[in-house]
Amino acid sequence: MTGPGYDRFAAIDWSGAKGKKHKGIAVAMCGGGDVAPRLVRPGHVWSRGEVLDWLLGEAAKVPTLFGFDFSYAPPLLERGAYFPGETAPPAEAKALWAYVDRLCDDEDLGAASFMERHHRRHFYFGAADGVKRNFLHHRACEHAFNALGGGKASTLYDAVGAAQVAKASYAGMRLLHRLDGRVPVWPMDARPESGSLVVEIYTRVFIRLAGLSGRKVRTRAELAVALQGLGSRAPRLAAEPSDHETDVLIAAAGLRAISGDPRYWTPPSLTPEMARTEGWTFGVL
Repeated sequence: MTGPGYDRFAAIDWSGAKGKKHKGIAVAMCGGGDVAPRLVRPGHVWSRGEVLDWLLGEAAKVPTLFGFDFSYAPPLLERGAYFPGETAPPAEAKALWAYVDRLCDDEDLGAASFMERHHRRHFYFGAADGVKRNFLHHRACEHAFNALGGGKASTLYDAVGAAQVAKASYAGMRLLHRLDGRVPVWPMDARPESGSLVVEIYTRVFIRLAGLSGRKVRTRAELAVALQGLGSRAPRLAAEPSDHETDVLIAAAGLRAISGDPRYWTPPSLTPEMARTEGWTFGVL
């Protein structure tokens, strides 16, 4: 089912790792109907800058719904501030994106310095920082996902390991800042009547919507089952896929499957304040 206004659907598995090229990035896209999703530049090792350039080019060609698998803002409502006790950080998401971008000079839109230097005391890097549970703060959308049995959502204050969502998310905020005024980002921006749009996704949401338990998918057979659950044909792959590849293939088909359902654009817990500050993960009700 093609959502109103979108001819294509793209999913991006993101990375916050240091460096210029990132094996953890994968991109997939599909058109309407039940056509199989496909990997974009399969085998290519992407930089974050390349993803930005690719998105801007594709968004201008055809109305496309893009989903990035990172969190667009830290929790604010349950804590009262993104970084309690600090005076500099702003209190709305778009201003935070600009703030992160201004502070970071890391290569390829990286943001490790934001966590390691500028607001170090708010992030958990290991046992030396104390008890980990004291850093496990979550947004309203993550609480909603967990309440439905979604599993344990990550937090933007856990910086242990290269694959942590915290590192990916602050790097992602630098990309989102560069999209401001060029491609709208929901729900910080209102959903436009036409044109392309960027939303936040969590690939586990679509795996669960496909009828699987939320576990990682690592074989062609499992991928075919998941895509069938989302009303999609499976692509022909030459080899067994990585979980980064299956994540984006499933998510692209998942975006197509639910984008025409108004429930997902109006989740009951999403308030105007939340849209400005914390945002929401598309696909969570």
